[in-house]
Amino acid sequence: MKMKSSIGVIIGNRDFFPDRLVAEARVEIIDLFKKLAIPAVMLDTEATKLGGVETFQDAQKCAALFRAHRDEIIGVLVVLPNFGDERGIAETLKLSELNVPVLVQGYPDDLNKLDVARRRDSWCGKISACNNLYQFGIKYTLTTKHVVHPQDPTFIKDLQDFVAVCRVTKGLRNVRIGAIGARPGGFNTVRYSEKILQRNGISVVTVDLSEILGRANKLTQHDTSVQQHLQKIRDYASVGRTPDEALFQMAKLDVVLAEFVQENALDATAIQCWTSIQQNYGCNVCTSMSIMSESMSPSGCEVDVTGTLSMYALQLASGTPSALVDWNNNYADDDNKCVLFHCGNWAKSFLPDIEISTAPILGTSVGEENTYGALSGRTPAMPLTFGRISTDDPKGIMKAYVGEGRLTDDSLKTFGNRAVAEIPNLQKLMHYICNNGFEHHVVMNASKTASILKEALGNYMGWEVQVFDEPIRDSVPNGHSSRELVSQY
Repeated sequence: MKMKSSIGVIIGNRDFFPDRLVAEARVEIIDLFKKLAIPAVMLDTEATKLGGVETFQDAQKCAALFRAHRDEIIGVLVVLPNFGDERGIAETLKLSELNVPVLVQGYPDDLNKLDVARRRDSWCGKISACNNLYQFGIKYTLTTKHVVHPQDPTFIKDLQDFVAVCRVTKGLRNVRIGAIGARPGGFNTVRYSEKILQRNGISVVTVDLSEILGRANKLTQHDTSVQQHLQKIRDYASVGRTPDEALFQMAKLDVVLAEFVQENALDATAIQCWTSIQQNYGCNVCTSMSIMSESMSPSGCEVDVTGTLSMYALQLASGTPSALVDWNNNYADDDNKCVLFHCGNWAKSFLPDIEISTAPILGTSVGEENTYGALSGRTPAMPLTFGRISTDDPKGIMKAYVGEGRLTDDSLKTFGNRAVAEIPNLQKLMHYICNNGFEHHVVMNASKTASILKEALGNYMGWEVQVFDEPIRDSVPNGHSSRELVSQY
């Protein structure tokens, strides 16, 4: 059973400020969490004074509570209804040993309530709290406004984005990716370092493609599991002119892939999708990969493990499926548009006209009759976040780029899975990709989540992150993201 994800809440307090501010904040935060359906873990009002954290003893109690829920807490919200005790907050996080993202919020003062009985001073207290977190080496996230009421729309978005940052961070620190088969011989571009991935908590489980095909060949069309997966495929997409023989081959392979994923507790897969499968088994694996991606278990082409990792990251940020695509063609003479393509295995969410077909380009070398299972479909206009994570082996680091644009309905007469993307300063993006040795694969997601990915990958994972279309900054957030680079592109 999947463990629920919760946010720990620390409500700071300082003894010479009004206690009722803590009580009011607790009610407001509980109400907001209920409204947003975010499970919370926080001290009871009986455990400490009003459930706040002020003394070292309070910090010990809150840390013990958090440790008891460490399997479900994916992030911590620090609430400052008044100046707060900066040491109590930092000590709680240190003692809890959670190592999760932290969002720091402070309440605004009312100009008509700056007397001793009603003032907050959270503006100042937040600076002190962050200073202590910095000293303790605890990474944290700031709200859009320095101080903000929980009912403010900007804070609600900040909180929702923060939960997404927590999902990405937790997911990437524990992800298991299946590498099924060897990369195609002509694709040095998708080489990667398993060791660098493992140092970042990312495990790769490998298997020879012959083992998968051997298991599939032992199945028959009469097996119950094959019949079930055949029906799943028919329910998923129009089969077009795909012959029954090819559908049975696809179903048998789908059974074995599903078993391999379950046996190894995999979150995602990268598959040797050509040419061995076509030459030795007689179909494409694209439909199975699309089904997995649509069901939030992303599957990437050409054993592109870090491309698949990118799919998973964007999926965690948005809560919707991702697709691994080629930066494939210019779009006429428009410098800010390009064609995204694969032959293809994109999730159904991107393909309203989805149909099981063949792969004509691949068919020229392996026989088109051996490529049934590739999908055909055009992606319509929708939001776009794009991104790519890679291992930079010469530097020994993880690096990434992310950005936003849009997918358009511009005319595009071709086959396979296809889309037209419009991206500001696309030419500079292409220069960056080429100059920094990134792959020809990129991931697209129908969302606006670049800021979430920047925070998760840069601040909390500690990777080198390039974000496109952001203002130049003189320094990195918190002083923590030593490898994050943000420039104007």
